Amino acid sequence: MKPAPFEYHAPTSVADAVALLAEHTDEAKPLAGGQSLVPMLALRLTRFEHLIDLNRIGELRGVTREDGTLTVKAMTSQREVEHSPEVAAAVPLLARATPYIGHFQIRNRGTVGGNLAHADPASELPAVALALDAEFEVASASGSRRVPASEFFIGTWTTALESEELLTAIHFPALGGAAWGDRSGFAVEEIARRSGDFALAGAVCAVALDGSGNIARAGIGLFGMGATPERARAAEESLVARSPSADDLAEIGRLAVEGLAPTDDIHASAAYRRRVGAYLVQRVLGRALEEARG
Repeated sequence: MKPAPFEYHAPTSVADAVALLAEHTDEAKPLAGGQSLVPMLALRLTRFEHLIDLNRIGELRGVTREDGTLTVKAMTSQREVEHSPEVAAAVPLLARATPYIGHFQIRNRGTVGGNLAHADPASELPAVALALDAEFEVASASGSRRVPASEFFIGTWTTALESEELLTAIHFPALGGAAWGDRSGFAVEEIARRSGDFALAGAVCAVALDGSGNIARAGIGLFGMGATPERARAAEESLVARSPSADDLAEIGRLAVEGLAPTDDIHASAAYRRRVGAYLVQRVLGRALEEARG
């Protein structure tokens, strides 16, 4: 298959890109790394009259840390994040989740912003953003705004972005700041049929301890468990002001998947996903606690 005909645009600034989006609205689609969009176009699962290639916009690339926040520009490649010492030190969960995305060839071209804006519910980075309370910076011809991760993911492949808006950066709370202090731990795990496949189920976890060794803050994100990444709020709340033992973790895992409605498909049943999801939460929470306590 080949894509349906489209008009190609290659702006060199964010201002030019959002002007094109304002002009063509629903008929236009930004093109980042293309690792998700190009196959969908080639299979004609979607079509657009205009493609706006973002690869010549230098201001959309790079990683900076300032005032307790790590900012990842939207066109920063997944490979750069995966191998960045600055990302590993500031947002360990992001650095550890990125190698799970596809294969290294995909991460060479794929971008952080493209992955998040694609909003695949089986993808790792949306769950990381959700668990860490990241914020999404969005630009349009009329200005910019920030969207909390909790409000960004609407449904499968659907986000809070309007047709004339462009995701420009993602802001993560950095390790050692107010959200995640020095006594914090992070972990990610998933189950897939083969290495590089989309996850059948996955979990990410961040915990921060107080001076007494109890949990002061927890973030648990699940992916592959519904139409959007899921935040295990009830499990997080049950952890605060506690120092759970290994015997407590299985119950917390079950609480994390309670009420979720994963899909049945040819790869796994909903019951399997719930069972595996609970086990993965148990695993990542145990690892994150071990790191924080160490």
